Amino acid sequence: MYPQSIEKRLVIVSGTGDVSAQPDVADVQLGVVTTGKNLSITQQENAQIMTQVIQSLERAGVPRKNIMTVDYSIQPQYDYVEGQQIFRGYEVRNIVSVTLENINKTGLIIDTAVQNGANQVLNIEFSVQNPEALYQEALSKALKNAYSKAQTITRTMRLQLDAAPVKVVETKQEGVRPLQTAAYSTAAPVQPGQLEVKAFVEVQYRAYA
Repeated sequence: MYPQSIEKRLVIVSGTGDVSAQPDVADVQLGVVTTGKNLSITQQENAQIMTQVIQSLERAGVPRKNIMTVDYSIQPQYDYVEGQQIFRGYEVRNIVSVTLENINKTGLIIDTAVQNGANQVLNIEFSVQNPEALYQEALSKALKNAYSKAQTITRTMRLQLDAAPVKVVETKQEGVRPLQTAAYSTAAPVQPGQLEVKAFVEVQYRAYA
């Protein structure tokens, strides 16, 4: 305890911490788009192709529970000739999200889907199964960074630092983000790169002259 007569000062510092990790989960959005003038036939064709795609993914080792429909839409299509709208047919779009717990198979799974009728590869997103653990590690680093700054400030000003903070505020929280963009081309491997988690804090300490 410091005597009451000692003058108190408030030191406010910010801290940042970041952690990088290899991704261990991939989410791929694949789709089948069919067009035709007869809506019923176009829908049936789409359903048949998508069933073929899903069955091929299951044979490749993807559990059915990891395949989820995320978008299904029917849109009329028109041409415009000399200012007039002429009906061309219907577009049926069926998009599924495929979660892969073995990211090394990402390229193989995409190729398998395309070879079995998928004509849309919309998005590839890499993540980790336990992002909260990474954030907690980043938060710990941010707090240590803030304390180190407070030590530098008080040492330079020849003050004594009370190590117990008065107040700690998480000023910003970021989700897991890629350090580099994933890339994909048919018959080529997917490059997941690394993921990064950042934490930011603002900490108030007491210092004494």
